[in-house]
Amino acid sequence: MAKARHSVGWWVGRILLALVLFVLLWNLWIFLHVWWWRDHNPDVTAFMEEGLARLQQEDPEAELHHKWVPYGQISPNLKRALVASEDAKFLDHDGFDWEGIQVAWEKNLKKGRIVAGGSTISQQLAKNLFLSSGRTPWRKTEEAVITVMLEHLLDKRRIFEIYLNVIEWGNGVFGADAAARHYYNTSAANLGTGQAAKLAAMVPNPRYYDDHRSDRKLLRKAAIIQRRLPYADIP
Repeated sequence: MAKARHSVGWWVGRILLALVLFVLLWNLWIFLHVWWWRDHNPDVTAFMEEGLARLQQEDPEAELHHKWVPYGQISPNLKRALVASEDAKFLDHDGFDWEGIQVAWEKNLKKGRIVAGGSTISQQLAKNLFLSSGRTPWRKTEEAVITVMLEHLLDKRRIFEIYLNVIEWGNGVFGADAAARHYYNTSAANLGTGQAAKLAAMVPNPRYYDDHRSDRKLLRKAAIIQRRLPYADIP
């Protein structure tokens, strides 16, 4: 009996050690990617791979709409709209808006379901780059770890530049330039205030709003964002 217990304990120890090594190697892999992206652009993200797989279930020939554009070639209107909508304290926090998280927590408790996230631009980027769209405790923990890496290895301007170029903006649409062309047949550099505000309002649920572009909730939120544009600080 003692021998059997010893054998079970040995295997449990081995499994735990393997899990720890896996987590360490996984995070080292992420760390090296983030370090590389200080002066190189990501080719693909976890959300892009997930989106392409979803599209190709219906059409094996489907492709994503995505084109990288430098930070200076993206309209300040869109930059201000996203900060106003998604993360008003972007330039001030270290990756986490603790007050925003508390407010979101209280809203969710009151409603009895998730109605607010409280995620910063850095947290959203962490999720988009490496994780799935599913909601799990492990994903939130890993999102926090990646957010810390992003904030320590990249400056705010670089974080925002990558964010602008990789976030999902519709069915197979990723990045500011692809979104500008998809919705308005123009470049990211030429987006007006109303266009930018509406694109920012789409970010929380882009695939739904791609199919429901006149949704009243979307238009109401876009109008609010447009009014906040002059007060948004950007890198």
